[in-house]
Amino acid sequence: MEQRQGDLLRLPWSAYETPYIRLRQSKGGRRVAMPAGAPLRTPLDATTRRGPLILTNTLGRPGTSDGFRTSWGKTCERAGIDGLTFHDLRGTAVVRLAIAGASVPQIAAVTGHSLKDVEGILDAHYLGRDIQLAEAAVLKLEARTKP
Repeated sequence: MEQRQGDLLRLPWSAYETPYIRLRQSKGGRRVAMPAGAPLRTPLDATTRRGPLILTNTLGRPGTSDGFRTSWGKTCERAGIDGLTFHDLRGTAVVRLAIAGASVPQIAAVTGHSLKDVEGILDAHYLGRDIQLAEAAVLKLEARTKP
């Protein structure tokens, strides 16, 4: 799910109605409704609800920013990932959605970014370096220009 850490820590189970997650982002107040794909839906459906919030600690209490960062760091270490922050995933999601062929408005609907922010993320940080997007663009062009 491509949302801010704080919004996820406050996300109640009531926001999850299979197959959707609905929330209001703390920054900007945007309402976001997004389909929860199978990689998210499967563990959510299998999780025992230990309180009103989805993310809880091992004692069933609401998760904290410090606990989240600690868990994130341990997960990255186990996966052999260095130098990646949780917030980096939002930009990665923007790029992966673009590579999959999603339009800027579609990407914004998933991430809750403004259209301008999505374009800025793609332009400033990712698109110029992504060969997959360049290949997809050429394939689309070739498909339209074949006699």
